[in-house]
Amino acid sequence: MSKQANAKYFHFTIGPVQGFVAQARRTRDFWAGSFLLSWLSAVAMLAVEQQEGEILFPKPDPVFTTAMVTGGKGPKQGTIPNRFKASVPDGFDARLVESAVLHAWTALAQRIYEADLQGVVGPSSITKEIWDRQIQKFWEMSWAITPDANDTSIINQLKNWRCHLPPDEGGVKCMMMEGWQELSGVETPHREGLGGFWKKVRESGASKIQTDLREKEHLCAIAFVKRRFVRHFEHFTTEIPDGGQVKGWELPAGIPSVAYMAAAPWLAKLLTKTREDPDLAAKVKTFHAAACDLTGAGKDSEQDSNISCVKEAVAKGNPEQKKWAALDGTVFFDAMLENPYLWDAKQRKDAEKVLVNLDEVRKAADLEPVSPFYAVLLMDGDQLGIQMREPKKSGYIASGLAAFTKKVQEIVEKENDGFLIYAGGDDVLALLTLEHALPCAASLRAHYASCFAPYPDITTSISGAIEYAHIKMPLGKVLRDAHALLDKVAKEGRGRDAIACRVWKPGGLAVEWAMPWEYALENGNGPVVLETLGKKLQAAKGKTDPAPEASGQTVEESDRFSGKFFFKIRERFALLNPEKSDFLSSEELLGASPKYQPPLTPNQAVSLMAAEYIASGVARTKSMAEARQIIEPLLEQCRPVRRDQEQTDCKKWRKSTCLDADGALLVRFLAQKGVER
Repeated sequence: MSKQANAKYFHFTIGPVQGFVAQARRTRDFWAGSFLLSWLSAVAMLAVEQQEGEILFPKPDPVFTTAMVTGGKGPKQGTIPNRFKASVPDGFDARLVESAVLHAWTALAQRIYEADLQGVVGPSSITKEIWDRQIQKFWEMSWAITPDANDTSIINQLKNWRCHLPPDEGGVKCMMMEGWQELSGVETPHREGLGGFWKKVRESGASKIQTDLREKEHLCAIAFVKRRFVRHFEHFTTEIPDGGQVKGWELPAGIPSVAYMAAAPWLAKLLTKTREDPDLAAKVKTFHAAACDLTGAGKDSEQDSNISCVKEAVAKGNPEQKKWAALDGTVFFDAMLENPYLWDAKQRKDAEKVLVNLDEVRKAADLEPVSPFYAVLLMDGDQLGIQMREPKKSGYIASGLAAFTKKVQEIVEKENDGFLIYAGGDDVLALLTLEHALPCAASLRAHYASCFAPYPDITTSISGAIEYAHIKMPLGKVLRDAHALLDKVAKEGRGRDAIACRVWKPGGLAVEWAMPWEYALENGNGPVVLETLGKKLQAAKGKTDPAPEASGQTVEESDRFSGKFFFKIRERFALLNPEKSDFLSSEELLGASPKYQPPLTPNQAVSLMAAEYIASGVARTKSMAEARQIIEPLLEQCRPVRRDQEQTDCKKWRKSTCLDADGALLVRFLAQKGVER
């Protein structure tokens, strides 16, 4: 449609984003929230186009919008941002857009209610009252119509003036969505009605309901839709106001759990080894049978997870391996099998059997225990908002972002064994294995830069946040922290175009490291320096002193490459650091007070730490020159750097006067894959 001379501009946003997406008990909840939010935004776009409006920014994903109208095959990730701008003609009615979104949402919710709950509670009940109240009052939509296409601040102002008030919620609260009442309607958690209601729901016979709803899991209406919509979306169709039709399509129910994501590289190696070892295959078969007895209804819960490395290993094996790869991720971890709170009395005996079988499989395959860590990657473009106000640039930005989004799934899933949750505009959200998180982030950063290379007038970059999390960490907490890590540390703390990482262990935050991409990558655009260092240290793991008895070490002790050197690294850095810490340019450091001057020159500091590295027994056969080759880049990654946005060239870099041990500890973590030895 050609733009009309008297066009006005419609700005729309829907939320709450964090309140809907990040509140999750499973990775599937996390994915479902992101997908549904994207789908509702696409419904709003369709309603605009029905009134002869034209979506200007961002360019909607044609695969997603076509599937929404025609049904059939569609994407499995959300690709439509929750905010957009459109050119609209005179007479445009924004209320029809709101009505379309609410109608699509309530129609989908009603289909789920009728299929999963109505037969349990009947057509009229307290559950239906709770359902209708929550479904109808959840979404907050903000919109504005302006004569100026570049007036993007109006939506932010409206969001600041928000007057959306959720309904009062009594009774027992939902286990996923904070503050919302669960659906049984009982007043206290101790009443028998609570357990009885959810037992009836689980035994209702609805498709895969026992897999989707764990025992003692109590959900509100919004959470129930997130958990169950995938079972009904393929056959969903509804007419929205003003005559448009919205359809669903087949979606994967098998979103990898955090445990399965952590175990995927180990599982792929195991399946590969079984192809050439009949005895190992027999042990894996025994382990699989015991694991199925333990997990019961969830025995094939990961059959559709399709992590690339596992999928490739299965494709090269026999059909039986497909069953082996579909096991619940918890059965690969000793700590999970030993946890008495995860299993009832009968299951504990089964878990003990699985644990014995797992140990036999590991020994036969010569594999170490599975790393209990996975990664969440969050990325977001830098400095695009202010440039969107320039009409000349907005079209180029839309084209660059469309090109970026198109290839994100391939980079995340095919090249880096991850699972893409969302990619729309300049935002990316993905689950990854521990070893692929940093390389994936670097690849996405390179891809983003290439998409904007044809538009030299657009000044932009992309920052990232990686949360390395233990599988015991609450997923919701990890997701919330990822946003803070990206905004406060990578963008504000390092001056944008940066990467920030945190390691979360069961005891809490263990490591935090951040660096501008130009310092994090070798020569500014090569591999990630920390990854390279981790691989070098990992390679040293198998090297032992040729005469360990002469040095007083056992082979096992020399195998612990990280212990002696990294254990005291904070203590050593304290000796190398000045009295005062600050971010200073090289020129400022020369004229700074002695309190900011380190006691040793950078070259002396490298020599000292290289000597410490050799003396620790990490690599007794290495020369000082070889040790310096490892220590020098390690120390560079331990000195925080901040970009000064006001400066250019060499003056834009401000380095901390102090070394931070977290850079070295992150190298150790990556080399050990989070497994303490």
